[in-house]
Amino acid sequence: MTDDANGGTPGGRTGSSGGTGGGSALRIAYSPCPNDTFVFHAWAHGQVPGAPPLDVTFADIDITNGMAERGEGDVLKVSYAVLPWVLDEYTLLPCGGALGRGCGPLVLTREPGADLAGKTVAVPSERSTAYLLFRLWAAAEVPGGVGEVVVMPFHEIMPAVRDGRVDAGLVIHEARFTYRNYGLHKLADMGEHWEATTGLPIPLGAIIARRSLGKERLQELAAAARDSVRRAWDDPRASRAYVLAHSQEMDPAVADQHIALYVNEFTADLGEDGYAAVRGLLTRAAEQGLVPPLAEDALAF
Repeated sequence: MTDDANGGTPGGRTGSSGGTGGGSALRIAYSPCPNDTFVFHAWAHGQVPGAPPLDVTFADIDITNGMAERGEGDVLKVSYAVLPWVLDEYTLLPCGGALGRGCGPLVLTREPGADLAGKTVAVPSERSTAYLLFRLWAAAEVPGGVGEVVVMPFHEIMPAVRDGRVDAGLVIHEARFTYRNYGLHKLADMGEHWEATTGLPIPLGAIIARRSLGKERLQELAAAARDSVRRAWDDPRASRAYVLAHSQEMDPAVADQHIALYVNEFTADLGEDGYAAVRGLLTRAAEQGLVPPLAEDALAF
């Protein structure tokens, strides 16, 4: 998935890919969701000249967030929300991640217009960007606050709401296109709230790399990620089998919508607006005591 909580198979591995760069394979972990497999297909299959080979692990975002906090892995797809805890050891790469507009997490309920005050809400991870955006929204829009927050795997959230095991669910990615199939209603769009209050794109999932690799190596990795994105755009059919093989039996049309929404200009380069969105999210969250404050140069690459 994009951010954020991806509906991945925890710890699923593909082994080393045949990159054309020298040296041992880099340990990378990202989700099996269409945006990540689309972005990394060329690099993972040795189609990016000069890029190091990759030892790929597919994992849910909650798992990769934990890996980052424990210092496991060379390159990881994580939630932007986890950055304040990991930037001493990792640096944010300026490409490969997920930001955008009109792509925010949704709060779903069984009945339209439900009141969430004191209610139970299922979320995919307490360190996900989706949850951070939800907490910022709830502080402004749910007087008295929600009740219990339950963490559960992404793919279990909509069935749990449908079946009445929780009152509401926070969902991301392809759920935007499929929640009606569960008879659910959109109570609120976290992205709409974020964009309306900040004017900035929505920061979801980040690509980070170990600082100890060194500046030159990190620049090579950023170039490889950017090249992999551009190759995916140049020939979308090349990644098709890889995307569908790992998308958990997702309808191909939904996979295409997923890629179109989450792989955009910010994936190729965060740019000024992308960095402003990340700083804005983490600054607001720090002001409310939700994350530790960032050092002024913490996001510098």
